[in-house]
Amino acid sequence: MTPFQSSDVEAVYSSYPGDMRDKMLMLRELVFLTASETDGVGTIKETLKWGEPSYLTVRPKSGTTIRVNWHPDRPADFSVYFHCQTNLISTCQELYPNLFDFEGNRRMSYAAAKPPPEDALKHCLALALTYHRRKRR
Repeated sequence: MTPFQSSDVEAVYSSYPGDMRDKMLMLRELVFLTASETDGVGTIKETLKWGEPSYLTVRPKSGTTIRVNWHPDRPADFSVYFHCQTNLISTCQELYPNLFDFEGNRRMSYAAAKPPPEDALKHCLALALTYHRRKRR
């Protein structure tokens, strides 16, 4: 497991119920794994934004922020959030219309009871982690 960069982030993960915590930790690892496997993505900073675990590229600033969370008021879903002023949600919705539920231009979610659609999720995460780099081209 990737060590936590912040005790505040670790506390959020610790606050999730046991089975959800394990699945959220797998999602967290997927973010770091995708970053390590994606060309041009350097250092990832782990922090909290709006009280939710967030991941952003810092050297180079190749991508946009990714937030992840599980909420007790939506216990059946895990959510991934992208910056609302990007086209990432519409792109992911076009690519994977039946694998995720989409809300507006910032949230996509998948069922907590099922294994995550890992390949599609990694692709969407990679798109976010390289968003600025691709936009500059």
